[in-house]
Amino acid sequence: MNLKPVLILLGLALATIFALVCVLLTRERSPRSCQHLPPEQEDTEDGQSLVFADLTAEEMSQVVRYLQGQLGVPLVEASRAKPSENCIAWLDVQVPGKAEVLRFLDSGGARPPREALAVLYFGQQPEPNITELVVGPLPRPAYHRDVTVRKYGGKVPYHRRPTLAVEYKQIGGFLKSRVFPSAPAFMQQVMEYDGANLAAVTAAPRGFQSGDRVTWFVLFQNVSGFFLHPVGLEVLVDHSSLDISEWAVSRVFYNGQYYRDMVQLESAYVQGRVSVEKVRKAPQDGDFSSMKPRAPAAAPFPLQFEPQGPRYRVRNNQVLFQGWSFAFGMSVSRGLRLFDIRHKGERVAYEISVQEALSVYGSNCPAGMSTRYMDGSFGLGRYTSPLVPGVDCPYLATFVDTLSLSDSLRPKKRKASLCIFEQNLGSPLRRHYSNLQSLYYGGLVNSALVLRSITTVGNYDYVWDFIFYQNGALEGKVQATGYPSSSFLHGDGLRYGNRLWEHTLGTIHTHFVNYKVDLDVAGVKNSLMAHDMVFEVTQAPWSPEQQIERPRLTKKVLGTEDQAAFLLHSKMPRYIYFAANSKNKWGHQRGYRIQITSSAGDHIPEASSMERAISWARYQLAVTRRKEEEPTSTSIYNQNDPWTPTVAFADFINNETITNEDLVAWITAGFLHIPHSEDIPNTVTVGNSVGFLLRPYNYYDLDPSIYSQDGVFFTSEQDFTACEINPLACLPKTASCLPNFPPFTFDGFRNM
Repeated sequence: MNLKPVLILLGLALATIFALVCVLLTRERSPRSCQHLPPEQEDTEDGQSLVFADLTAEEMSQVVRYLQGQLGVPLVEASRAKPSENCIAWLDVQVPGKAEVLRFLDSGGARPPREALAVLYFGQQPEPNITELVVGPLPRPAYHRDVTVRKYGGKVPYHRRPTLAVEYKQIGGFLKSRVFPSAPAFMQQVMEYDGANLAAVTAAPRGFQSGDRVTWFVLFQNVSGFFLHPVGLEVLVDHSSLDISEWAVSRVFYNGQYYRDMVQLESAYVQGRVSVEKVRKAPQDGDFSSMKPRAPAAAPFPLQFEPQGPRYRVRNNQVLFQGWSFAFGMSVSRGLRLFDIRHKGERVAYEISVQEALSVYGSNCPAGMSTRYMDGSFGLGRYTSPLVPGVDCPYLATFVDTLSLSDSLRPKKRKASLCIFEQNLGSPLRRHYSNLQSLYYGGLVNSALVLRSITTVGNYDYVWDFIFYQNGALEGKVQATGYPSSSFLHGDGLRYGNRLWEHTLGTIHTHFVNYKVDLDVAGVKNSLMAHDMVFEVTQAPWSPEQQIERPRLTKKVLGTEDQAAFLLHSKMPRYIYFAANSKNKWGHQRGYRIQITSSAGDHIPEASSMERAISWARYQLAVTRRKEEEPTSTSIYNQNDPWTPTVAFADFINNETITNEDLVAWITAGFLHIPHSEDIPNTVTVGNSVGFLLRPYNYYDLDPSIYSQDGVFFTSEQDFTACEINPLACLPKTASCLPNFPPFTFDGFRNM
């Protein structure tokens, strides 16, 4: 009998059985899909947070229709408006006054009428001006009122208007059609200009005195990461006239030399009197400035997921998380902001908002040396960018769309431009391992909620975070990344930065960010307290011949605005807190402490003609009495007229008493950036992060995080492998699941 076929069949059968067993075992060991459970927290369906909500698309459209029909003047779409025409520059929500809102939120008062703020450019007027109108009630407007004079003490001159995208486009057309053709030999032979291979970047402010609208434009190779490819040519354009045909070139700069205009540069070039520094033509991907990875993709990086779904809840513009609740919004000019921030049901702050981001540059090129960017004028909310899941935010974060209306008559949706997520920070919030006397371990994972947006203003990207911790602390943080700004390297350029490439000078600059923090600690009326330490020398009571140096607590009430204004690099008490009129169980005034994280460079000298426009940056902290007529530390109109600032923060500080008053803290954080080779192609966020913390200080009777359901505690006498003793022991069961990763999407390149 031939056994070979039998053995073969037997082998196949055994192999099949073995394969089936492996499949069954694999299936049994495979993680199940994660089951999402509703967050265990108080449900609030009353919609009170909507009093702070951003405008809806329908509300924006209704306001536009109302203005078109009721103002009695023609309104041109801002995306094609000439300086001599009228247009709607942008819309935003008009947040009601604080007293009115608190009556509604806390005392059962009527819901305040919903209104919009419209900023209009009236160029087609005998006296061109900027006008701000409040329009309401929404969603069906029936009235408007001019608030310009009330807010700013007078009309806002037209030259202060923030530059619209269409004006930059018009300047680009002016350069291309009238300026560059006047130097044909230079542009063709030196710049190799073909009509599309140069990109222009604006400097700001625009001149040296009120009324000026004269701007330096820096020319770069128009490639990926063009900010790092200067060609040595800069043009000063006078675009102050409302008649575009009257625009003119005031100066031209090339490779260290100044010329009256392009005609003079062309003449000098043809005569051989120009020192030419030919720049190697960069490929379209930018070469060294390309952000394309230089290594292939490998194993995926670590990902966070929520085994039972998010433990936070987002409803409309409100977020609930582990005792926290707050409303959020996006201002067109100032970006991310929070309202009605509560912990354990009690309001700790009425408003926390970004106010401004300032950069002051140095260079030996004209645009670089005169640049002081006030990014709120460009629009920290307007230029909020879409977020990439897995990089900008965790892949499984909750992404929220935002809306804005600027440079247009139609609302624009920015898909996934804000994200919310809970983040395990990979370290304990608190812990102790006891190996003396009793043996135990107690700890709590530091898991916090993050609200994030990212603003891309030109070359820079600002990552804005508000972070909510389980111990009642709240952090405001900004991280800077993006491309460093650069000048053309020539002459003594290395006095103003580092060489980053053959012709690229990374220019030294400062970053300053200002926040408004309207704390309401156990009520609206607070005082400002300072605690610190001194060493005191005393005799040892048990041995009088011996001396002891011991730290002693110092206490001081900061009773006036002047006492509460701390210049940038001055010594400031290390514990500064808003104190309530109530006390905790131990007899201490309940408080919230302000702790600033900053490594700021120097502030521009106060003798500067434009310093008052950015005078908020004088102070690392200034606390003032809250006033409705002082809603912001700066104005979008300061950028283009810093010499006569529309809002000067220094005027807020006038030695008023701040004891038992409604107070606002204005916080400035920043850092000095000297670009270096590792900033190529991009500046990294590591080390470029500043901000502040708000920390409970005797606000509670003990750390509120002790009530967190994430706590871990076990003793040496307990079975710490049992789930009922130690929740970490349950992870193989509760967290062994496969998260549902939705398909990757990104809408950042649509409708550009």
